[in-house]
Amino acid sequence: MKPLSFIIITYNRADDLLALLQNIRSLDRTEELLQEVIIVNNASTASYEKVQTYLQQNTDFPFFYYEAPGNLGVAKGRNFALAKGSAPVLIMLDDDAEMQDKDCLIKINAAFLQQHQKEVALVSFKVLYFSSLEMQQNAFPHKKFTSFKDKAGFETYYYAGGAHAIQRKVLEETGNYPEDFFYGMEEYDLSYRILDAGYAIVYDNSIVMLHKESPLGRKPKEEKLRMMWVNKSKVAYKYLPKKYFYSTALLWSVQFLKETRFHLPGFFRGWKAIFKIPGTTQRQSVSKETLQYLQQLEARLWY
Repeated sequence: MKPLSFIIITYNRADDLLALLQNIRSLDRTEELLQEVIIVNNASTASYEKVQTYLQQNTDFPFFYYEAPGNLGVAKGRNFALAKGSAPVLIMLDDDAEMQDKDCLIKINAAFLQQHQKEVALVSFKVLYFSSLEMQQNAFPHKKFTSFKDKAGFETYYYAGGAHAIQRKVLEETGNYPEDFFYGMEEYDLSYRILDAGYAIVYDNSIVMLHKESPLGRKPKEEKLRMMWVNKSKVAYKYLPKKYFYSTALLWSVQFLKETRFHLPGFFRGWKAIFKIPGTTQRQSVSKETLQYLQQLEARLWY
């Protein structure tokens, strides 16, 4: 059994964070398995007085609370948090989440020991809506949802960003979360590096995170959609054959217009950023063997 660390980046969700910390405190075998809970307040404007009071009342538990120097975004915020701890296995959670089962720490440790084609670097959790217990499709780590949703587990090619555990040694080997991705698609960037280093990413449906996002979703604003489009194109350019960069940029541009009801200023800003990618981004193409493995996993590479 390896000691675990929770990494939580929070922004303006103080009540949800408080509920999550109470949830973590209630888990089984925390004295044995949980080394630290690292909380980074990502320059929130809302009051976190209740959270700070709770932490002051629970100094016997390994809670560690830090204020970020500014809104670092998710990826850079996680990297900031990584430097604050040392546990060998890191559990990354959204701040509006709770773990469903009290024995989840035991299950997380067990998931890294299961036999797969390669050593397990990262475990992606099953995500259910807190309100309805329905599976959250956009947090499922495979695009062929209908074909894979009932499987207990499988090797895959990306993961749920706010519901996963990763070995620290893998980040030390492959590099941390990409800090130039302020919002969106950092999961794909890290996934390709993990797979190209010879590790496996797996899904385990016995580890369940409850997400307090509405089943209707929080529709991203134009700026966030544009960041997702540009970042996904950048990932394709960095790691995949160039045909996937062209298809990703084009198909995501169509999706951007559809989702934003033809927000043309954002559309042109997006294409301007994409045209700069070849001149500003160094290619790190995955190996032929990794590309074959991605195809074996039925990865969606075109967009």
